[in-house]
Amino acid sequence: MLKLYGGARSRASIVQWYLEELGVPYEYVLLDMQAGQHKEPDFLAINPFGKVPAIEENGYRLWESGAILLYLSEKYDTAISTPEQRATIAQWVLFANATLGPGIFVEASREREMPRLLAPLNQIFEQQPFLLGEQFSAADVAVGSMLAYMPLMLKIGFEDYPGIADYLKRIAERPGFQKTLGGRKAA
Repeated sequence: MLKLYGGARSRASIVQWYLEELGVPYEYVLLDMQAGQHKEPDFLAINPFGKVPAIEENGYRLWESGAILLYLSEKYDTAISTPEQRATIAQWVLFANATLGPGIFVEASREREMPRLLAPLNQIFEQQPFLLGEQFSAADVAVGSMLAYMPLMLKIGFEDYPGIADYLKRIAERPGFQKTLGGRKAA
């Protein structure tokens, strides 16, 4: 069985959300980060940087939320079948982690980047329900989780971006989201 290693208030909930969406059985291993369990030799053998999330499946170990989402999509999402779909998902996962997250969550760049990032996303979601069109995918988990964290962690609303607001309502209604990220409260 797949093991997902995470900590309280970590990006492991993003991976957990996707596992729930896929219906993949998994064991959640909650590490006590305050006690330093992520720095113990057993976990460092899984991720030498001592960060979560990480997964272990049949002896295979992988860390970094984006890499894990791509792996799970490739292995378990039977609706994804073409190289173009896989590349588009990779594009959005990389965008979420390398562009959207730093652009919004790094305070020094937030004011400049927020309209440049949110306006095009808003247009996309005004035209289609998900990043791949009608089909929910790992791309939505990656981008959707970043967008969902914004009101919780930064108190940023989407009044000026109705397409994003509607998108967040759509993903918040998903049982996998409700079971994982939907249970989070503002810090």
